[in-house]
Amino acid sequence: MTSTRLRALEAAVGLVGTEGMRALTHGRVDAAAGLPPGSTSNHYRTRAALLAGVIEWITDQDRSDAGLPEIANGEQLRDALVRMIEVQSGPLAARTRARYALFLEADEDASLPLRAGREALATWLGDILHRIGGEAAAAHTALLMATCDGLLLHRITVDPQAPVRAIVETAVAAALRAE
Repeated sequence: MTSTRLRALEAAVGLVGTEGMRALTHGRVDAAAGLPPGSTSNHYRTRAALLAGVIEWITDQDRSDAGLPEIANGEQLRDALVRMIEVQSGPLAARTRARYALFLEADEDASLPLRAGREALATWLGDILHRIGGEAAAAHTALLMATCDGLLLHRITVDPQAPVRAIVETAVAAALRAE
């Protein structure tokens, strides 16, 4: 990825994560990235193309940042989810806010690729639950994802210091003891 394109994407995510979707314009991205006017539009001709590029970049970064080891038991799953929530609501909170804003935008435009990243996460988590807890545990993938999403949203909007470990531990335990 060219440094101009990377700078534009990082700036776009920062703008959306701090100022909302209305801030996502080619000109604002150029200014935020310290790029000459027109640089962003050289890579993303339309707002829809810019949105798709931002979504793809966020998804790629989330996968890259996860760096998760093979998960073989409930404790490792709990620890991985706790780390993800703490990072996404801490140092990567602007990216998380941008992702949520993009989800709302994607609801209006089904062509945006955001749901594919979400489905990949659900598949990853469902496979882990199946491997360590069987079919009954895998059936609770949505429960565990909703719990983590709710906690993440709570931390980035209401209480950045809300405890994570006890809530995730309870949710993982509930999924694994499911019948």
